[in-house]
Amino acid sequence: MKAIISVSNKSGIADLAKKLHDLGIELYSTGGTKKALDKTGLPVHSISELTGFPEIMDGRVKTLHPGVHGGLLARRDKPEHLKQLAEQGISTIDIAVINLYPFRETIAKENVTEEDAIENIDIGGPAMVRASAKNFAGVLILTDPTDYNQALEYLACGYIPYEFRKKLGQKAFQHTASYDTAIAQYLRKDETNLFPQNMTIALSKRYDLRYGENPHQQGAFYSEYSPLQDTCDSGIALANQLWGKELSYNNIMDAEAAWTVVCDFADPCVAIVKHTNTCGLSCDQDIAQAYKKAYEADTVSAFGGIVAANRDVTLAMASEMSSVFYEIIIAPGYSIEALEILKQKKNLRILVAPLIKGTPYMDYRRIRGGLLVQQADTLKDDEIELKCVTKRQPTEQELKDLRFAFKACKHIKSNAIVLAKNLSLTGMGSGQPNRVISVRIAGEKAGVKAKGSVMASDAFFPFADNIEQAYAAGITAVIQPGGSIRDDLSIEACDKFDIAMVFTGVRHFKH
Repeated sequence: MKAIISVSNKSGIADLAKKLHDLGIELYSTGGTKKALDKTGLPVHSISELTGFPEIMDGRVKTLHPGVHGGLLARRDKPEHLKQLAEQGISTIDIAVINLYPFRETIAKENVTEEDAIENIDIGGPAMVRASAKNFAGVLILTDPTDYNQALEYLACGYIPYEFRKKLGQKAFQHTASYDTAIAQYLRKDETNLFPQNMTIALSKRYDLRYGENPHQQGAFYSEYSPLQDTCDSGIALANQLWGKELSYNNIMDAEAAWTVVCDFADPCVAIVKHTNTCGLSCDQDIAQAYKKAYEADTVSAFGGIVAANRDVTLAMASEMSSVFYEIIIAPGYSIEALEILKQKKNLRILVAPLIKGTPYMDYRRIRGGLLVQQADTLKDDEIELKCVTKRQPTEQELKDLRFAFKACKHIKSNAIVLAKNLSLTGMGSGQPNRVISVRIAGEKAGVKAKGSVMASDAFFPFADNIEQAYAAGITAVIQPGGSIRDDLSIEACDKFDIAMVFTGVRHFKH
């Protein structure tokens, strides 16, 4: 038996090669892998001994030869294939241990040039992987080091189940598909066309979930790799769990929603999220006070919610949280004392994650049979120009609260209405079939706190009744996109009630 070994990821490769040699398998290798194996003292042949041809063009051409691909592709159950191999002096290759040039690692380096990237596009490797995977019934193709031990066990007993071979073939094709996806994404990263005619997404499983959206549904969590997105800007996808039981589908959805909210604010901020909607939100220079004010926005809905903070959790914040049941807390870090308090709650999951920078990325939404793809809503404050359309201008504090509330709207399901005061959410209405119901719900949730608050709407007001309800609740200023054919009615109502109103020209629907 013969094996070709050509790997970028050399984890476990020396041990694998030794055990293959001990089983009487001849080893052939290329370039850097051969140099690494030569240090072990094992007899490792050069690929040139199979091809009768030297490596050329700085290694660009070394395995692209019938001596390699004939040995990999020949069907063992077809006598004519084996006869042709014998006529050409080619022997079968039974094992291929291959993973590819580190293209992703190369393009992740700072100031990498296009030339460097292109030179790290593997050609011979994928060709061998695909040839071996196509002929998985006759060739054992190993692209993942975690499969080495199982393969060795089967080889040692002299029988390799067909299902195992098929599984390795599937993994091999997925390996090259993900690799090609990374290259295609890199080569189009400077294109102005964000939506190519054909597009693939590369995903890597991080872990299995306790269950999906409901306990009878299975689930898993995959992270996306894309050269089009900063890999350090992935939020929950890179979060590490410090404490608590495993996560469910809904846990991750809610954690993502909460983390996205707080990372959208530059000031110290705490959000409390329930079923992906923000029920508590506040900014304050003291993160413990930010939590306290976020909790006070809706103490009922906070129970069983998700807490996110964009600053390290302090002892004071952890102490404030200790009397409430939460599913998850996520932050960039924790003091030792804070962790001691939080770990007293056995059902609380504690996550730590890098802050999201807010770089543009593509947003995917699954429908049956396809994907909806759009640019994510990542507009910054300085990209939104406010225009006062009423006789009364908002005060400086109202203006701060209006910006705060409008940003909060972006993270709440439409039709979204947010009431806020002193950079804290006082009430919200979400997911209603018409906007006037959302205004009513927001006012009811805020209660007496609505008086003196500002109001934000994620889309325009179609009628003046929204303003009338806002006035009845005690709202003093309003921010909305504008653009309704009845804007003049809303403006007139604001002027009548001495409410300041600004238009943004930007809508923040979230379906």
